[in-house]
Amino acid sequence: MTQPVLAKQSFLIALLAGAQAIMPALVAVASLYATIILLGDHFDPSSSAIVIVAVLCLVLVQPLRELSTQLTSARLTAVVDVIFRWLVLLAVLLAIGYVTKSPLEAYPRRVFLVWATVTPVALIAATLAMQELMRRFLINAFDSRSAIIAGYNSSSLELARRLKSNPSMRLDVKGFFDDRSSDRLGMEADAKLIGNLTDLGNYAKEHHTDVIFIALPIRHLKRVMNLLDDLRDTTASIYYVPDIFVFDLIQARSGEIHGIPVVAMCETPFYGYRGIAKRLTDIGLSLIILLLLAPLLLLVAIMVKVSSPGPIIFKQRRYGLDGREIAIYKFRSMRVTEDGTMIRQASRTDSRITRIGGLLRRTSLDELPQLINVLQGRMSLVGPRPHAVAHNEEYRKLIKGYMVRHKVLPGITGLAQVNGCRGETAELKDMEARVNFDLDYLRHWSPMLDIKIILLTVVKVFRDDKAY
Repeated sequence: MTQPVLAKQSFLIALLAGAQAIMPALVAVASLYATIILLGDHFDPSSSAIVIVAVLCLVLVQPLRELSTQLTSARLTAVVDVIFRWLVLLAVLLAIGYVTKSPLEAYPRRVFLVWATVTPVALIAATLAMQELMRRFLINAFDSRSAIIAGYNSSSLELARRLKSNPSMRLDVKGFFDDRSSDRLGMEADAKLIGNLTDLGNYAKEHHTDVIFIALPIRHLKRVMNLLDDLRDTTASIYYVPDIFVFDLIQARSGEIHGIPVVAMCETPFYGYRGIAKRLTDIGLSLIILLLLAPLLLLVAIMVKVSSPGPIIFKQRRYGLDGREIAIYKFRSMRVTEDGTMIRQASRTDSRITRIGGLLRRTSLDELPQLINVLQGRMSLVGPRPHAVAHNEEYRKLIKGYMVRHKVLPGITGLAQVNGCRGETAELKDMEARVNFDLDYLRHWSPMLDIKIILLTVVKVFRDDKAY
């Protein structure tokens, strides 16, 4: 959507885009230079660390989103984005240093720590300044452009509302064209029906319309073709808006395969750098937690062993990424180790739960061995909770979209769990609620959502009366 709004400013766009691309590298290197000088060390511009930092900034830190998103997004979103990308860069830089023993050895540890702390602040300031520059000189430098929409439906109405709520896009939607009457359409009060579809071409020419959105259903291909023919005598930019709200989309995005445009309708959110960042976060946090809780894990293992006969660690088959079977680990909390085609869920007064097992389940300490699953790559810290294979086979037949939750690694905790969906699923609606939260997690994933879920898990772990 950036191009029709900024078409007359293409040179300035290219200039600012270039400046934006190299800005993180310049800021990071300048920050390193200043840190070294202030701390009384010697700056060597030929150091391999300088080159590696510059390259990583060019690849990892600059925004990869389209310009329109940057211009209309909240400042807080930009800040979180910079912090997340900077943490990824530091993780990669440390990994390179560990493997090669070279990028960081040229400077004292205090230089690196100060630089790693100060630089993201400078990057945030530079990023916000660049966005403000774009808003002022690109968006407000010219008059609004007029737009009309062919077809009235949920997608076109939402498009009009978003354009109206983002005045920085400088698109003024004049109204809709549709062959149905306003009464039949049930038009909203803030929507205006200008005329029929056959009137659209003449209106665009007479009013010198700049942008036209065609939001007709795919089944009306003939109408779309006729409209394109009618509009050949105009200079308007024309865009097709698919009615995506008729589908239940998971991480929808557009792209191309060898020049053929495609639209992802159900996909994992962890593609590209997102997947790398999530995996690095899982490994780092899991190692830290295991080291910190090692004495507690040893104590729990001893308590499980002496409290009842049986293994300390209970292994159970569950479904993991893409529905493949995995074995997850838990401290044994029951006198039985069920893993067959029929598994009875634990209830509040379940006689199978051992005395120490009740405490472990209430405090979720029985789940801690799954940190090993995370390090193995079978699970993530945050994601949909894995269910026993027997339960999966039962509920996949009863709940629409149940298996979609397996598009990501299962998690030790998840959005469903911090929203109270824990414990026994006595009724079908209980599992449906859990699955709905899992699908919402896939739709709206972000690094901040993972952090929020982890913090809420820590807060709720001792206050959840559904854990038994």
